[in-house]
Amino acid sequence: MTSAALYALDWGTTSARAYRMDTRGAVLEARSAPLGIAQVDDGRFHDALLRLLGDWQHERAPRLACGMIGSRQGWVETPYVACPARLPDLAAGIVRAPEGDLCVVPGVRTRDANGIPDVMRGEETQIAGGVDEREERVLAVLPGTHSKWALVESGRIVDFATFMTGEIWGVLLAHSILGRLAVKADPEAGPGPGFARGVARGLGAGNLAHDMFGARSLALLGELPGEEVADWLSGVMIGREVRNSRTWAQRHGYDGARVRLIGDDRLVARYAQALAHADVAVERADSRAAAYGLWRIAVEVGIVDELR
Repeated sequence: MTSAALYALDWGTTSARAYRMDTRGAVLEARSAPLGIAQVDDGRFHDALLRLLGDWQHERAPRLACGMIGSRQGWVETPYVACPARLPDLAAGIVRAPEGDLCVVPGVRTRDANGIPDVMRGEETQIAGGVDEREERVLAVLPGTHSKWALVESGRIVDFATFMTGEIWGVLLAHSILGRLAVKADPEAGPGPGFARGVARGLGAGNLAHDMFGARSLALLGELPGEEVADWLSGVMIGREVRNSRTWAQRHGYDGARVRLIGDDRLVARYAQALAHADVAVERADSRAAAYGLWRIAVEVGIVDELR
């Protein structure tokens, strides 16, 4: 069996992913578990780490993590690096967990035009792995519970904006009247025709608080099947996110006609469909971008030796 040079961990709120990487920075094996910080009781992160690694724990190799494991609710709080954030800045902000078994990458912070702060944890590492530092200018989109749109120039995260699309969608379906007529669909299935209808509405002019109510009124009047309610609402919200984010990017000098999608394949596919409706060209980063970003940071800080 090929020896590991690094264990790269993308450790979020609900789940954790571990990647076993060789001396060339290639992923040898990957595994995941529902061991996000919200699932760990009484701060027993060391035990959760060993459960995630399983039989890998006996192999001597550095362990580097990114994501919510470095938040105030995680194992050890790491600082936020201010934009513009470069790879050396991320490497310089690494903090070691109390037991010494894990090093954690910092997050990144910025402020919008009104002075309101914005933050990310984990996405900065995905960007490091999904955008080549030789690329002069990339508009990166990272779908998720809290989607990020980031301006990246020659490897530097210049600015970004967060959209709570995923979390609001989940809350509305589970705890508002909008979800009363929704029929639970197969989570493995892709978006149905209701999604495209919702995207078209979201890309148009309107008020989101008003437009979202269509998920109920269309269903009540028999114009939207219950199986499509969730998809329609998702389409409206993602469509409006795309519309508003392109305006934000254009204010920063980006034309918004091409984006780099980085993240989970299933959610990326949904965003790719919405972006296609908006005539935005899409490039997809490798779904293991977090692992490759952690590798680059590990090389930068000197905890692994890259075989060239």
